[in-house]
Parts: sequence; C-alpha cells; structure tokens
Amino acid sequence: MKRQALFWRVALLALPLSVFGCFVVWPLLDSFYYSFTDWNGFDPRYRFVGADNFVKVATDRLFTNATLNTVIWMVLALLLPTLGGLGLALLLDSQVRGANVFKSVFYLPICLSAVVVGQIWVWIYQPDWGLLNTVIGTVTGEPATFAWLARPQSALYSVIVAWSWQQMGLSMVIFLAGLTAIPSDLLEAAAIEGATRWQRTRYVVLPLLRPATVVVVALSVINSLKGFDILYIMTGGGPFHSSDTLAMHMYNESFKKYKMGYGSAISVILFLLTLIIVFIYFRQLRKLDELHG
Repeated sequence: MKRQALFWRVALLALPLSVFGCFVVWPLLDSFYYSFTDWNGFDPRYRFVGADNFVKVATDRLFTNATLNTVIWMVLALLLPTLGGLGLALLLDSQVRGANVFKSVFYLPICLSAVVVGQIWVWIYQPDWGLLNTVIGTVTGEPATFAWLARPQSALYSVIVAWSWQQMGLSMVIFLAGLTAIPSDLLEAAAIEGATRWQRTRYVVLPLLRPATVVVVALSVINSLKGFDILYIMTGGGPFHSSDTLAMHMYNESFKKYKMGYGSAISVILFLLTLIIVFIYFRQLRKLDELHG
C-alpha cells in the first residue's frame, strides 16, 4: 500500500518537477555560472573572469543608482498598498452600503496584467490630454501639461503609484480575511466598556491583524523586487536612469548592452536579496504559528 502511494506521488510530481527544473532551476544555475564569465550572450567563446563582475558592481554608478531606486521602490511599494489595503478593508468591513460591489471594483486591478495596468497609467499621465492633468487643470483653472513620466524627479514615483493601485486590491482581500477571523465578542465587549471606534481599531483590531499583516508585507516586498514589466512599459528605466531598479538595470545590461555575464551577476545579487527576505518571512511565520499555537 505504501509502495503504491509512493509510486503515485512520484508519478504525479514527475511532470511538474520536470517543468520547474527546466524553466526555473536550470536557468538559475546558468545565471550563477555566467556571472563568473564575460559572455556577451551570443559568442560561444567567452572566458572566466572570476569575481570581476561582482567587484565591478561595487564601483558601478548605475548599479548604485538602481539599488537606491530599488530601496525607494520597496519602501513605497510596501507602505502604499499595505496602508491603502488596510484602510479599504476597515471601511468595507463596516456596514457600508454596496460593500460587495466596492470590493469587486477595488479588487479588479489585480486581475489585470502589469502590462495593461502600465498602459492605462501611461494614458492617465499623458501630458496633453491625460486624465491627471485634465483633473488638475479643472481644479486649478489653468492648463496643466506636466510630463509625469518624462521628468527624472517624478518618473519613479509615478510608476510606484500605478503599481500600488494594482496591488492594493490584493492587500485589501487579505486584510478582509483577517478581519473575519476576529471574534465579534471582543469588539462588543470593548464597545460596552466605552471604547470609541478608533480605540477598538487600535487596541483590538490591529493587534489581531498581525498574521494578515505579515502576509501582506511579505507579498508586497517580494512582488516589488520582481517588479519589471510595469517599469518597462511606463518608463523603460528612464529618463536618464531615474527609474532604474535592479531588475531593470539587469535587463539593460544583459539585453541592451549585451553584457550577459555582468547582467547575470546583478541577477544573482537580486536573487540572494529575495532569498533573504523570503527566509525572514518564513521565520516570522514560524514565530506566529508558535505564538498562536
């Protein structure tokens, strides 16, 4: 019986594991291998350069710029969807008329691909007839033609707003699931004791939402690290590398400058950074499991 169960487990997992190994594990190992070479992506002749690519990273001004932008991206792409999703969840969890309709509307952007979301926000940010400048012009009474995606000081933040708009629905759903797990008796007891709505939220709801918050934070950070497609569609890392992140910088070095070895070194650094964050996430989850038994 045990042998039969083992056979079916192996048989059912063989195909998925083969696909995973072919399209994930093998390219990952290739990236580690090529990060120690000067391969350009085409020439079969290349040489091993040891740790030269990683040494170059330390003195590469564009890498430093991309790292700084990645940190800004991670922080804002964490705060905006988390706080926005929490606010929407708290609002829709109360007796709001038409709450189910609003839940569907706010969740809809996450169902769209990042390419579609990027194109929508390119239209919104369009300087001459875009929705944002049109609204600003209507409010101020003066024509607004600010080029949101063409200015170094605003390009990165404009993309972060578009990214957060898409991710906010996912955070909202996770927080709503966490709110349904909070016993209503606790809230009723707090209300009987004279606690205001704000006090109930601060001292009862938010502490009990900690497990949901850990999940939202982890997903937001991991998703932000692999955020590439929306950047590629909206700015391509420009203008003047002002919206370059590590993922965008890796793409530019590998497929535009044909420095596949150096691009692989950047991808290895990004992979290790993601691995560290995932490790911290699972460690925190284990602590939560021990805490809640």
